[in-house]
Amino acid sequence: MQWYVLRVASNKEEQVKESLDRKVKLENMQDFIGRVLVPSEQVKRIRSGKQRVLKRKLYPGYVFMELQADENGKINDKAWFLIKETLGVGDFVSTDGIPTPMRDTDVAKMLVEAEKPEETSAGLKVEFRKGDLVKIREGAFENFEGTVEEIDQERGIVRVIVTIFGRSTPLDIEYWQIEKI
Repeated sequence: MQWYVLRVASNKEEQVKESLDRKVKLENMQDFIGRVLVPSEQVKRIRSGKQRVLKRKLYPGYVFMELQADENGKINDKAWFLIKETLGVGDFVSTDGIPTPMRDTDVAKMLVEAEKPEETSAGLKVEFRKGDLVKIREGAFENFEGTVEEIDQERGIVRVIVTIFGRSTPLDIEYWQIEKI
């Protein structure tokens, strides 16, 4: 079996995956359709001091499928119609109307990301680095500009050096209260 990429309606990836899994079992199509994956990662968000863990799709709008194709690269008609008649399914990534299988290197990368163990202590995604110029967009120091000095990934706090009354002052601010300039 080879891996193929299926375009689906935005924010319907999980529903399409579940529908396809269910249909494959009902129609007994396991010989033609293998695994169906929606690679995702857990992301920790902190807002107003409250921490939440969210599931973020790595490839929004796409579902990855393992399919058995014949020697011409075509997919079995019954499998093709089972997939195409699923609500939310668009089309395969293809060349001249024939679905194009993924390259082995891309498959390996996708499988590593998709099959990563779900971590309970997901890393916090902070898009700032030391030395970045930022503007405070919320809080007591709103509209002040400064430079990122330190990032505490664990707590979601960014230390920003701001000039107040001509003096450099360090402020510890939650990452969502600042934006890059």
